[in-house]
Amino acid sequence: MSETVSVDSELDIRATYLSAENLKLAASLLFQSYHDDPVFLDIFNSDKEGYEQRLRASIREELNAFWQAKQPMVGLYLGESMVGVACLNSPDDSVGTERFWHWRLKMLLSAGYLSTKQMIEKEKVVLASIPLKKFHMLSFIAIHPLHQHHGFGHYLMAAVNTVLEEHSDSEGVAVYATSGKFRAFFEDANYKFIKDVTVGKVSGALMVHYR
Repeated sequence: MSETVSVDSELDIRATYLSAENLKLAASLLFQSYHDDPVFLDIFNSDKEGYEQRLRASIREELNAFWQAKQPMVGLYLGESMVGVACLNSPDDSVGTERFWHWRLKMLLSAGYLSTKQMIEKEKVVLASIPLKKFHMLSFIAIHPLHQHHGFGHYLMAAVNTVLEEHSDSEGVAVYATSGKFRAFFEDANYKFIKDVTVGKVSGALMVHYR
């Protein structure tokens, strides 16, 4: 994908790779979207004090790790406003299970040992279930709450497909959908259900968009 892709010039909707100055805005958007995600509620112990702090810290360190590893992070804009974001691990990356040491250290300090261990275990369980050798992993995807149900998710998925098209060695894009509405959304975007995968106390649908 080029630096900027005009998805719909009439509506002034465009997808671009995130710049360093947009990471905080992306983290805020992801926090809103994943605040009630069943996996994160379980991993970061939502019933205990400090859940939001642990979740914010995790998302912040995840985005920093994506940035430092030069992984594709796409922002969707309506005019100058960010309305969506998607973060992928590319096929030439270790896709998270072998995070560089400073990511783990920061996660340990900010989210705690148990939460960090559970995050790593979650990735291992999901990755082990994907029936592909070289693939992209859609780790985060979110549309701003005020802009949901207006078709922006499909614009964002078109941008994800563009990232896939730029990597000829990638067999497809995998995603772990933790709720029925997400599964329906990805099915509509031509993602095929592979199997249900249980992570901790949560079961979700592993889905793949094949090239």
